Amino acid sequence: MLEGTETRPVTRSSALSRPFYYLWTTQTAANAADVLYIMALTVLVLNRTESLVSAAFMPLMRSGAQMLSGLIAPLLLNRFKLPSLLLLSQTGQCLLFIGLALYLQLNGDASSLALVFALVFLMSFLDGWTVPARNALVPRLVAQEQGLLKANGLISVSDQVVQFAGWGLSGVIVAWLGPAHTLLLTVVLYGLAALFTLGVKEPPLAESAGLRAEAVPEEGSEDSAAPSSKWHTLTEGWKTIWRMPRLRMLTFMDIIDMLGGSVWVGAFTLAFVQVALGQGEEWWGFINAAYFAGTVGGGLLVLALARIIGSRYLTAMLIGMAGYGILTAFYAISTKPFIALLLVLLMGPFAELSIVNRRTLIQRSVAREALPKVLSAQASLLNLAFCVSLLVMAGLAEWLGIVNLYLFAAGLTLLALGVGLLGRRTFRDAETPGASS
Repeated sequence: MLEGTETRPVTRSSALSRPFYYLWTTQTAANAADVLYIMALTVLVLNRTESLVSAAFMPLMRSGAQMLSGLIAPLLLNRFKLPSLLLLSQTGQCLLFIGLALYLQLNGDASSLALVFALVFLMSFLDGWTVPARNALVPRLVAQEQGLLKANGLISVSDQVVQFAGWGLSGVIVAWLGPAHTLLLTVVLYGLAALFTLGVKEPPLAESAGLRAEAVPEEGSEDSAAPSSKWHTLTEGWKTIWRMPRLRMLTFMDIIDMLGGSVWVGAFTLAFVQVALGQGEEWWGFINAAYFAGTVGGGLLVLALARIIGSRYLTAMLIGMAGYGILTAFYAISTKPFIALLLVLLMGPFAELSIVNRRTLIQRSVAREALPKVLSAQASLLNLAFCVSLLVMAGLAEWLGIVNLYLFAAGLTLLALGVGLLGRRTFRDAETPGASS
């Protein structure tokens, strides 16, 4: 009994390390700052220009900047350690934001929107390194098979809580303080994010929990032996994705999911509420709140089921995709507001089950040295897919109608599910119970 009481605390403490909690905290603070400043600047731009196009330009510009950032990130990943790169990104964003806030405070209505957009572009460019760096760090900061799934679930929960609570609270804060003073509060959050990043220390011999990296085909062996040029560094992550069937399939599924997921952008959900459900803007808020509440609940569910899921990440991911796709289809044909609300609430857990397990599969499929570059390449692809999907889905909404647009999105999810089912054999190692290093 004495041995049992000694080993259990060690197991729990080693699953999620203190540096991981620093990483989790810094990303939560940074995400909250992002929500605040996007809301504040959107209100500022709308007040100045009275143009929805100008306001809508901001998320597109942010995604474009993050895509470009992901393209050059491998050069920085070769030069800096991940915690250092994260600190550089957070500190740079904090300093740029201080400059932006001071500029707006001093110039008020005379401030140049072109300069504001330029600073936002630079901040978004720096922010493009954070998600790949964070997701690559997570496997290095956990020490157990279930610890990796729990870590991803915890990060997902905090991301959704910030999104769920942040957008509502940020609107109140902006209305109360005004856009300029809200930006000063955002500076504090960015400062906290940079401060907590100092606690993110990568263990010298950290290894992914239970990681089994799939071998790159022999045809690529000559590249790995060749001298590392800038071009080789920039394309290494892309080549790894292309050569590894498992990664190639997961990335393809991610892109399809991103295309379909764009229908939950505000303009589309508002149109659905008005056209299909025949309700006003208040139900738009209810639908958004239900979706985010469901994703938060889904993240908590993944945490609770981590032991049951074990190493069956693929099965859990496919169940999540199936449930999400079917519920989206039922949502598309629903005409009763309360039924639609219930369906959206139920979608969240399935969506999180899919997303968290897919992220874990990607982290376990690549050796730790290659993972940051692979994630950077994937981030660039997903940002590009998001930008394209907004334009494509807007056109499809005009052509097919909003109900058929959601049916199309459900079809995309089920297509990704079919790809996963057909490619199950590429995951035979991942599905082996207790597979670990």
